[in-house]
Amino acid sequence: MKRLLIACLIAASLPVRADVPLEKIQIFAEVFERIRASYVQEVSDEQLLDSAIRGMLLDLDPHSSYLPPAIFDGFQAETSGQFGGIGMEVAAENGVIRVVTPIDDTPAFEAGIQAGDLIVAIDDTDVRGMDLGQAIELLRGPVDSEVTLTLVRGNGEQQLTLTRALISVASVRGNRIGDDFGWVRISQFQQDTGDETRALVKRLNDQAPLKGLVLDLRNNPGGVLGAAIGVSDVFVETGTIVSTRTRNAEQAVSFDARNQDGDFIDLPLVVLINEGSASASEIVAGALQDLGRAVIMGTPSFGKGSVQSLLPLADGSALKLTTALYYTPNDRSIQNEGIVPDVLVRQGTLTVDDNQSLREADLAGRLDNPAGDAEPTDDRAAPVDDYQLQEAINMLRGLAVVTRK
Repeated sequence: MKRLLIACLIAASLPVRADVPLEKIQIFAEVFERIRASYVQEVSDEQLLDSAIRGMLLDLDPHSSYLPPAIFDGFQAETSGQFGGIGMEVAAENGVIRVVTPIDDTPAFEAGIQAGDLIVAIDDTDVRGMDLGQAIELLRGPVDSEVTLTLVRGNGEQQLTLTRALISVASVRGNRIGDDFGWVRISQFQQDTGDETRALVKRLNDQAPLKGLVLDLRNNPGGVLGAAIGVSDVFVETGTIVSTRTRNAEQAVSFDARNQDGDFIDLPLVVLINEGSASASEIVAGALQDLGRAVIMGTPSFGKGSVQSLLPLADGSALKLTTALYYTPNDRSIQNEGIVPDVLVRQGTLTVDDNQSLREADLAGRLDNPAGDAEPTDDRAAPVDDYQLQEAINMLRGLAVVTRK
């Protein structure tokens, strides 16, 4: 009787369609009841239903997930720039958790965690095969509490114990390099990143007119779409920055430049990217590349060209659901391919293991490419031993000479 009731409730909640698979709904209800009655340990109905929801999303793509109320609250806090944890972007791949990139100046960054590291255990819990949302929940905890990660890098395994912190990410920082050039580092795209970028570039330029700027998007995992549009708009006067398309062609949306003051539309610009540059970073790099507005330098980006929508649910939880793909001004989809730099420059001060470079194309279940005074700011100096950055400055020197001619 209960099995029939569950099947009826599920069927009643679905939109009226002739092709609703009633037989599969009955099978679901039967499986639910058999687990409930016969599993070796008692499992609550709530646990089973939550697991069923996670399972529906698990096989879609690596970026769609179910966010229980506590995780949804934390996710919203991340977009505002302050949250608790150890500070890194992760993704699920083939039943394990991979690090996309650590966030600047967080416990994960300071501990030396690298893009491509595999997390196989969190404290005493093996996370292989675990839902991404559950793993993220384990990573979070009270400020000043410790968490131990078991990582696999290359052929070796290591354990790192980190102290959780209240992560306040200053998304934009930078300073002048020498007399002529500026360096602006964006570590994550938050709600106010566009305005913060404009204010910082203006402050640097007010000290003395800039002859060129390096926009550093390396190891930036992305963030808010509107912030990517806002950053691009600082340097672009007209033209499409990005467009998004859902499976319904009539719902395509295009976002155009709306630069009002035009202060920096002629400023020579180099954008640095690498395999840790994803999502919103790729929107900015792709727009500035297609519009001929910047030279893109570094290594190919991650390749995440999909848009996730947060869909709140009645109980305070939410779905993070992939609902669209985004396209650059030249109608390129970045999905599973990434942005290829105009000038390929590897980080000469590092030993790069190509087998450890994680990109969207490496993720199981990834979507294929459809075509085959800014506050807070940080005046710390740009890294002096950064080969890619030095090459970017050399490029700016050349662009400045061309501009003068």
